[in-house]
Amino acid sequence: MKHTINTVADLGLLLRAVRKSQGLRLDDLAGSAGVGHVFAREVEYGKETVQMGRVLKLLKEAGLQLSVEIPSDALEQFEALQSTGLKPLKPRTRSTSKKANS
Repeated sequence: MKHTINTVADLGLLLRAVRKSQGLRLDDLAGSAGVGHVFAREVEYGKETVQMGRVLKLLKEAGLQLSVEIPSDALEQFEALQSTGLKPLKPRTRSTSKKANS
Protein backbone atom coordinates (compact mmCIF):
# COMPACT_ATOMS: atom_id res chain seq x y z
CA MET A 1 0.00 0.00 0.00
CA LYS A 2 1.33 3.44 -0.91
CA HIS A 3 1.24 6.29 1.57
CA THR A 4 2.08 9.92 0.85
CA ILE A 5 4.89 11.39 2.93
CA ASN A 6 4.75 15.15 3.39
CA THR A 7 7.01 15.61 6.40
CA VAL A 8 9.86 13.91 8.21
CA ALA A 9 7.36 13.21 10.99
CA ASP A 10 5.12 11.31 8.53
CA LEU A 11 8.07 9.14 7.56
CA GLY A 12 9.01 8.56 11.19
CA LEU A 13 5.50 7.50 12.17
CA LEU A 14 5.34 5.12 9.23
CA LEU A 15 8.70 3.59 10.14
CA ARG A 16 7.61 3.19 13.76
CA ALA A 17 4.31 1.55 12.76
CA VAL A 18 6.08 -0.95 10.49
CA ARG A 19 8.74 -1.70 13.11
CA LYS A 20 6.12 -2.32 15.79
CA SER A 21 3.99 -4.47 13.47
CA GLN A 22 7.07 -6.64 12.88
CA GLY A 23 7.66 -6.96 16.63
CA LEU A 24 11.11 -5.35 16.39
CA ARG A 25 12.72 -3.35 19.15
CA LEU A 26 14.14 0.01 18.13
CA ASP A 27 17.69 -0.93 19.06
CA ASP A 28 17.45 -4.21 17.11
CA LEU A 29 16.33 -2.45 13.93
CA ALA A 30 18.98 0.23 14.39
CA GLY A 31 21.72 -2.34 14.95
CA SER A 32 20.81 -4.45 11.93
CA ALA A 33 20.71 -1.29 9.78
CA GLY A 34 24.11 -0.18 11.06
CA VAL A 35 22.92 3.01 12.76
CA GLY A 36 22.66 3.99 16.40
CA HIS A 37 19.48 3.63 18.42
CA VAL A 38 19.48 7.36 19.20
CA PHE A 39 19.50 8.13 15.48
CA ALA A 40 16.67 5.64 14.87
CA ARG A 41 14.63 7.26 17.65
CA GLU A 42 15.23 10.70 16.13
CA VAL A 43 13.92 9.46 12.78
CA GLU A 44 10.81 7.99 14.38
CA TYR A 45 10.17 11.26 16.19
CA GLY A 46 10.51 13.28 12.98
CA LYS A 47 13.75 15.18 13.59
CA GLU A 48 14.10 17.49 10.59
CA THR A 49 17.89 17.30 10.26
CA VAL A 50 18.46 13.54 10.01
CA GLN A 51 20.94 12.24 7.44
CA MET A 52 19.13 10.87 4.40
CA GLY A 53 21.59 8.06 3.70
CA ARG A 54 21.17 6.66 7.19
CA VAL A 55 17.37 7.03 6.96
CA LEU A 56 17.41 4.97 3.77
CA LYS A 57 19.34 2.23 5.58
CA LEU A 58 16.65 2.10 8.27
CA LEU A 59 13.85 2.01 5.71
CA LYS A 60 15.51 -0.77 3.75
CA GLU A 61 16.09 -2.83 6.89
CA ALA A 62 12.40 -2.42 7.82
CA GLY A 63 11.37 -3.54 4.33
CA LEU A 64 10.23 -0.11 3.19
CA GLN A 65 10.99 1.56 -0.13
CA LEU A 66 10.97 5.30 -0.66
CA SER A 67 9.74 6.45 -4.06
CA VAL A 68 9.18 9.85 -5.63
CA GLU A 69 6.72 10.87 -8.31
CA ILE A 70 8.53 12.88 -10.96
CA PRO A 71 6.72 15.20 -13.36
CA SER A 72 6.75 13.78 -16.88
CA ASP A 73 8.40 16.92 -18.27
CA ALA A 74 11.42 16.33 -15.99
CA LEU A 75 11.91 12.68 -16.94
CA GLU A 76 14.09 13.41 -19.99
CA GLN A 77 16.39 15.65 -17.94
CA PHE A 78 16.59 13.04 -15.15
CA GLU A 79 17.56 10.30 -17.61
CA ALA A 80 20.24 12.54 -19.12
CA LEU A 81 21.66 13.23 -15.67
CA GLN A 82 21.60 9.51 -14.85
CA SER A 83 23.64 8.68 -17.95
CA THR A 84 26.26 11.38 -17.47
CA GLY A 85 26.34 11.46 -13.69
CA LEU A 86 27.34 14.43 -11.59
CA LYS A 87 30.77 15.84 -11.01
CA PRO A 88 32.01 15.08 -7.50
CA LEU A 89 31.70 17.92 -5.05
CA LYS A 90 34.93 19.68 -4.22
CA PRO A 91 36.01 19.10 -0.63
CA ARG A 92 35.31 22.01 1.66
CA THR A 93 38.31 23.76 3.01
CA ARG A 94 38.28 25.35 6.39
CA SER A 95 39.52 28.87 6.56
CA THR A 96 41.84 29.41 9.43
CA SER A 97 41.96 32.78 11.03
CA LYS A 98 44.76 33.66 13.34
CA LYS A 99 43.86 35.73 16.32
CA ALA A 100 46.16 38.60 17.04
CA ASN A 101 47.83 38.38 20.38
CA SER A 102 46.90 41.32 22.53
